[in-house]
Formats: sequence, C-alpha cells, structure tokens
Amino acid sequence: MSLGISAEEYKRRTDIVLAKMAEEGLDAFVFWNNTSVLYLSGFSFIPTERPICMILEKSGRKTVFVPRLEVEHAGKSREISEAISYPEYPGTEHPLKALGKALEKMGLGKATIGCDAIGYGSTKGYSGPLLSEVLPGAKFVVLRTLVEEIRVIKSPEELALIRESARWGNLGHALLQEYSLPGSNENDVAMRASLEATNMMIKTMGDSYDPHAMGGASVAAGFRGQIGPNSALPHAISVNAVMREGDVLVTYSCPWVGGYTSELERTMFVGEPNAEQRKFFAYMLEIQETAFENIGPGRKCSDVDKAVRAVYEKHGITEYWRHHTGHALGMLNHEAPFFDTGDDTVMTAGMVFSVEPGLYVPGLGGFRHSDTVLVTETGMEILTYYPRELDRLICG
Repeated sequence: MSLGISAEEYKRRTDIVLAKMAEEGLDAFVFWNNTSVLYLSGFSFIPTERPICMILEKSGRKTVFVPRLEVEHAGKSREISEAISYPEYPGTEHPLKALGKALEKMGLGKATIGCDAIGYGSTKGYSGPLLSEVLPGAKFVVLRTLVEEIRVIKSPEELALIRESARWGNLGHALLQEYSLPGSNENDVAMRASLEATNMMIKTMGDSYDPHAMGGASVAAGFRGQIGPNSALPHAISVNAVMREGDVLVTYSCPWVGGYTSELERTMFVGEPNAEQRKFFAYMLEIQETAFENIGPGRKCSDVDKAVRAVYEKHGITEYWRHHTGHALGMLNHEAPFFDTGDDTVMTAGMVFSVEPGLYVPGLGGFRHSDTVLVTETGMEILTYYPRELDRLICG
C-alpha cells in the first residue's frame, strides 16, 4: 500500500458526511475546522485572522473560501472544485460579508446549512459577524463534532500512516537516548535528534514523503523540559536544562507522516538510577500494563482509567497521580475519546490511543511511558515498540 490518502478514501469520507447531511436535511455544510477541511479535501492550511472555510454541497461539490494568498495553495488539492477568494482581512469589505454573497450566489440563500460553528473564530485578532447575520434567509444547524466522530475509527490508509510514524519515532527516540549524556543541554540534544531523524526519514522515503505538518520538524523528539526535578511536572516547559548524573528524563518522539502522527514517550535515566527511582519505575510499568490488559472492543474507555486508578490505590501512591490514562490520536496529537473515568465511549476496532499513565514524585522525578495502541477485533496491538525495560533505558 502506498503511503498517503487516495481519492477513494476521500470519497469514502465524503460519502459518510453526505449521508449524515441527508439525515439532517442539509443542503450544504460549512466547515471552519482546519482538521476537518484537511480530512475531507487534503487542503492543509495555517489558521490565522483570515477566515477560511470549505463548503460541501449535497451534490458532493467542494468549494473553499480563502484569502487571496491561499488561492494557489488550495488549487493543489484535486478534491476541491473551486476556490472563492477575498482580498485580505479586515479589508474594505469584511470577508464574512463576502462569504454571505458567495453562498447566495451558490443558490444557498434560503437553504438549510450545517456548520461546525456559527461563525469563524480565532485568537489572532479576528472579529466578525455570524453566518446567520450575513445570510439571514438561511437556516443554520450547528453540528460541531460531525467529522470528529467519523475520524475516531481509522481506515487502513490512516493506519498505514500511523504505523510509518511509529517506525520513525523509534529512530528519534534512539537518537535522544544516544545523545543524553551528563553535561548535555536539553535543547541541543532535542534539536540534534529531531534534525537527524527527519533528514533520515526524508532521504529514505524520497518523493513519497509529505508530512502535511504545520511547520516544525517532521520528527519532533525531545523532553519539553521534563529533566531532573522538572520531570515531575507532566506538562513542563523547556528551561534549557543541563543534564546531570542521576537525572530522570521523560522523553517524546512524535513524527508526522502524511498528516498523521503517533506518540512514543519513555522514562530514561542519565547514569545508574537509585533505589527510589527503580521503585517508582516499576510501579509505572505495572500501571501501564494494567491499562493494556483492559483495552479491547466492547469495553468502555472509562474501564481502562478505573483499572489504572485501582493500582494507584493498591500501592498507596494516589498522591502521585496527575492525569487520565490516555487519549485518541491520529491527525491531531490529542483527540477524543479519552481513557478517563468520565468517558464511557465504547471501544471499537480501528480506534487508536496513547496509553500514558504516569507517576510524578516531587523532588525525585516523573515516570511515564507512552505507547500508541490500536484497538483490534480481538483486543489491541501496540504500534510503538521502543524498549520499555529500565535497564535498556539508561543513557551513557
């Protein structure tokens, strides 16, 4: 199977959306969410203050509404029939007013139109009217998670891209481990590992490689500040730390291939770990194994997190708990559903999750492995495969 999303796959996705639109009696659907637009058309763009959307008509025709600077870019997608453009934001005429006129010209002035939001939203200085204000004769139905719900089950083509991502995550992580030595700077190690792994991926995959990533390294590998005492902060921020003998490292390697990613994280040690570090590492492995044992079709996502929380309680280590067990992923590094006590979604074959329960001990360090797993017809498959045993995760 060649890597990438085929025309047949885009048609399959679009047909599912069109069927749901028919159930709701919709004449068209306006997608603002850039991930949804990418999923249905292959058009990947950077959201800014300039409104961008895709209009899917019940005929299957796909039209994008873009600023002038995106016209040629949008034209690269074979799935898009037409690009309607406006000059710039805010411009002399607000882009949403231009969109209202475009929808009217498309014969949708009095239509029933679905949308994932009633207007464009951005944290980058945007303000503007709602769709209902620029097209007052139409009826709007907000279905915020229409595409998100479809994306939960991965197709064979999507799984091939996630598996390929996991392969390169292995290399990124091997390089992190090789370069994490006493006296090393965290940013130097992360950038070196990311660059070398990315270059090797590009050379190996050749013309078939397209990250569809929104900037940054295609193999992003590093620590995000989780070094030494800071490893006890689950979402630490880089402090440009220098690694020292005895430091606990919590690492990540998340490559992008064809718009899809995997997640690989490991707890490593700079030099020989002490007895306390070994004890909490063993707890962490037991907790992750418990999560694996509770993943499978027909089970609830909440069952996984409840089983994990029971292990914390058994060992009296609940004070070191900080977050749920994992989350779905694919086109985004965090997607729904979640391995959380409050998420009763039933697992189905084709779902892909991270499994990353952790322990965070102030003054000692953080202990977290993350693996990407696939729910199968009979259980689950671990897609990431870097060593998990402590003695294979000592640097130097």
